Amino acid sequence: MSLRRYIISILLVLCGVLAIAQEPKKFDPAQFEANLEQFVATEARLTPAESAEFFPLYREMRKKQMAYFSDHRRWHYIDEADDKACADAIRRLDNNDLEIKRLQQAYHEKFLRILPASKVYRIIKAEDKFHRQQFKRIHANGKRHRQHGAN
Repeated sequence: MSLRRYIISILLVLCGVLAIAQEPKKFDPAQFEANLEQFVATEARLTPAESAEFFPLYREMRKKQMAYFSDHRRWHYIDEADDKACADAIRRLDNNDLEIKRLQQAYHEKFLRILPASKVYRIIKAEDKFHRQQFKRIHANGKRHRQHGAN
């Protein structure tokens, strides 16, 4: 009987170790973009014809935005003890934020040429809603992951 308990104990420990050792899901940019587009199309109630005309422009805008977001990530590694580097980073980040807004404004004008304003407005709201939902989901998953790691 004690051998049986010993084997069961070993199996339970192995299951626990395997559960802890599993890596959390990695971020898949292509899946994120697909989910975003599906969400936007649904929320904005785009027809298939509207989607076919809108999403190529939308993807073009997102690709250009990503260049600025990538530049943002570079500035996380600034030496905070170097005031000149910090000042340069602040100016660069501010400039990038302004450029992103100009880019959005230009593309919103393009969107308005192919879609009714009500749909463009719903698209903007849907994109914001999607990002907030994703942030909440990631934050909740991170909390759960930290809680399991503490047990």
